[in-house]
Amino acid sequence: MDTSKVNRCVEDLCLQGCRLVQRYIDDLRAGRPVPGSSELSEAERLELLQELHSIMSVCDDQGT
Repeated sequence: MDTSKVNRCVEDLCLQGCRLVQRYIDDLRAGRPVPGSSELSEAERLELLQELHSIMSVCDDQGT
């Protein structure tokens, strides 16, 4: 697994804001592609989903 590709995708997606990130999480859960994920393997997309979910849980905990 290429974690640098996953990290780059996480950073790019998070720059788009919380609402879009939540939509991307929903899309990934449903097996739909999100921007920048076309080069990722299935395992990398799962890692991307986990990273985005983790980031959003921190934002939700802080009320942002």
